[in-house]
Amino acid sequence: MNNFSIKDIEHLTGIKAHTLRIWERRYHLLLPKRKDTNHRTYNNDDLKALLRVAQLYHRGKKISHIAAMSEEEIKAATLASLGSAPFFIAYLHQLIEATLDFDQLRFERTFQNMLVHMDFDTCITQVIYPFLHRIGLLWLTDHVIPAQEHFASTLIRSKLIVATDGLNTPLHAANHYLTFLPEGELHEIPLLYINYLLKKNGKLVTNLGPDVPMEDIAYFVQQKQPTHLLTYLITQLAQPDLSAYIALVKNRSGGAQVLVLGPVAAQLRHFEGITILSSTSELETYLQHH
Repeated sequence: MNNFSIKDIEHLTGIKAHTLRIWERRYHLLLPKRKDTNHRTYNNDDLKALLRVAQLYHRGKKISHIAAMSEEEIKAATLASLGSAPFFIAYLHQLIEATLDFDQLRFERTFQNMLVHMDFDTCITQVIYPFLHRIGLLWLTDHVIPAQEHFASTLIRSKLIVATDGLNTPLHAANHYLTFLPEGELHEIPLLYINYLLKKNGKLVTNLGPDVPMEDIAYFVQQKQPTHLLTYLITQLAQPDLSAYIALVKNRSGGAQVLVLGPVAAQLRHFEGITILSSTSELETYLQHH
């Protein structure tokens, strides 16, 4: 059972710690445990409950209404908030059912059927990304266990690696991209898709993968002098001070251009000397001009 501070909860839910404290006092929404130092501490169940609340709150539901709901009503409302384009909904349902049953053959067949009706990029952006989001929300509502999420992620990871290896695009060595996730960040699928897009657009790529210490990045830069450093930021849990982390990356970049993508990257738009890309489509546009 993990323990989280209120700052961890802020980073994971996108709700300011000050707001969480107000909710606690005004609505008795969640009463965290207290350490001997009187600091709030939250466990896994607390986190999941607050993520459900945050999901509804970010979709425009008033906190006073959420606070008046029972736990089961909040779970039901979170599930009801799951939506997708009609064309892709059948694939989403098939993938979810295969995941819940640990049915690898069904998962594989569904994925192959998707590729018959759409290209690989559409498959990833319009089906797989919403699927992963939905699986995450199902975990929050106690409808999947971590093993089921890992089951699906491992299969998707293998698809991305095979697709990237199968690209025959000529590579231009003048553009050498070093890709990595910060130390403590383990969500690899978005980075694997980025590597696919880089190779598809003719870029030479070295991927160090997830959970990369800064010393490893600096050593590679010193040895190979890449032209670009690219990272993907999903949460702030591993790097609570994003500006300080990116400043360190830039300092160790050897003059290479630093590109940052991911859900929390927008918080760095004030940071000079780096390129913030809000989506993979923005990345493709960038690659076509650089």
